[in-house]
Amino acid sequence: MNTRIRNIAIIAHVDHGKTTLVDKLLRAGGAFRENQVVAERSMDSMDLEKEKGITIRSKNTSVHWGDRIINIVDTPGHADFGAEVERVMKMVDGVLLVVDAYDGPQAQTRFVLRKALQENLKVILVINKIDRPHSEPAAMHDKVLELLIELDANDDQFNAPTFYGSARDGFFKANLSDENVDMIPLLQGIWDHIPAPNVDPDGPFRMLASNIAWDDYVGRVAMGKVLSGKVMKGDNVFLYRKDGSKVRAKVSRIFEYSALQTTFAEEAVAGNIVGIAGFEDVDIGETLSTLEDDVAIDFVDIDPPTVSMEFSVNDSPGAGKEGKYVTSRQIRDRLMKEMKSNISIFVTDGELSGVFNVSARGAMQIAVLVEQMRREGFELLVSRPNVITKKDENGTTCEPFETLYIEVPEEYINGVLKRINDRRGVLINMTAHKTSSFIEAEISTRGLIGFEYDLMNLTSGHGVMSHLFKHYAPWAGSIVTRTSGTLVSMETGEATPYSLDVVQTRGKLFVGPGDIVYAGMLVGENPRADDLPVNPCKAKQLTNFRTTGADKTTGLTPPIRFSLERAIEYIQADELVEATPKNIRLRKRILDSGERRRVQKREDALSGV
Repeated sequence: MNTRIRNIAIIAHVDHGKTTLVDKLLRAGGAFRENQVVAERSMDSMDLEKEKGITIRSKNTSVHWGDRIINIVDTPGHADFGAEVERVMKMVDGVLLVVDAYDGPQAQTRFVLRKALQENLKVILVINKIDRPHSEPAAMHDKVLELLIELDANDDQFNAPTFYGSARDGFFKANLSDENVDMIPLLQGIWDHIPAPNVDPDGPFRMLASNIAWDDYVGRVAMGKVLSGKVMKGDNVFLYRKDGSKVRAKVSRIFEYSALQTTFAEEAVAGNIVGIAGFEDVDIGETLSTLEDDVAIDFVDIDPPTVSMEFSVNDSPGAGKEGKYVTSRQIRDRLMKEMKSNISIFVTDGELSGVFNVSARGAMQIAVLVEQMRREGFELLVSRPNVITKKDENGTTCEPFETLYIEVPEEYINGVLKRINDRRGVLINMTAHKTSSFIEAEISTRGLIGFEYDLMNLTSGHGVMSHLFKHYAPWAGSIVTRTSGTLVSMETGEATPYSLDVVQTRGKLFVGPGDIVYAGMLVGENPRADDLPVNPCKAKQLTNFRTTGADKTTGLTPPIRFSLERAIEYIQADELVEATPKNIRLRKRILDSGERRRVQKREDALSGV
């Protein structure tokens, strides 16, 4: 047992304040100078994390508090990135469960807490944002206790110590009646209540790779908690792979994680969370050991993916003009690299050449991967998400269902309930909460695709939703998630103001003057269900007659610009999203209009229409 170290993970529902809490713990532990300027949510190092305001990847850091070390793992709060939470449970001995003093426990709170309880981890409750208007910290504490009972927590976990405060304002306290001072009560609480790592300092070196990092000088770095013994730079160790094979290598570098920096160390000791380099290829869930005859350490079971999307080579007319990586080999290599560091992503080759099936927890997780790829210089096409179905013992087709949680102002309740019903959701519970109401429903994953955008429109941006995988159940039947058709370009060229002024009388525009369009590209939305061919490139015929009044360019409505995530949820099965470093375009799978008609006739004939 290493009494100088504590290992904790910070878990919570999205936007309950985990990353801000880590910032303040680092500052309270002396990680930054008093006058040092540190960006807010400094642990969110990815550009996408800063833009979206959420944590996507788990990250390690540590607070050096005197001669004591508190290793902290900051985890995502969004359900689509749940695997990032699941795999770090093997690295820590306790968790800080952060709960918003106004919202209380939410969908992801239940998910992350269940995973912590399954690993028998010590729990500390942190009721955050008590400075928020209408907050009810005592009531939310009681709701967490109810959740602990529901999840079969043991007596020790149920009697978890509780701290109340505000990560934003930098204070926590053990009792609501105490004075607001600083973060020291929480730091002391972590030290007193989280057990020291139960490890064997005198045994042989053993470590489970719970995460993978990349260093430009040494390549792949296995990250995890040292379970026994110690290892020094230059020592020989064995890597026990998940397939049963064994590889021998020499430790080339050891990393430790402190504040926002990665430092080199000469040795890794039992109980500490470190990174070890020296293996040409190492994956999450594999075992490092100095024993020549050892067995692999059990790894946490990861929940299976529920949605799948097709990634394919960009075959649009302008392919290769905006990106550096456009071939199927480059796309495949990048996807295989992602699969090695992201254990909830699964990639398989499709039936057609240049097409790859990517499976994950949710559409947002895949959208983040696509966004990362296009920023790296990739061009590719992606399809609409499809749910992964299964057959039960009776041969019935089953699909994934999720529990949907919505907080919405009362005046929007009827519209939201109607939309849930339209998507074949079933209301489970509805409760009033001062200024808003909480809706709990069960709905298929198919029914959730694109629902967040509908909710935003229905509630003028005031609705908040979260969801959590529940189970597989029989197929819910057909679900219509888009009732409108599209305006499809007949020509290739540059969109003109004159032509767009005519096109916008047919529906909403997706493109503006000067945008490059091509035949088969979606340039707008048709209010009717059918697709309508239009010509956005037609120029005004010049004559020697002067007309009164200028061109109608000032009358053009600003076009709808899709985010990548919204575009993926908007398209139908016969449509694709073209993602390049410079643009996001929507298009038909088959660009040629004549070929589209022939395919549609064959499908109608087969279905008997």
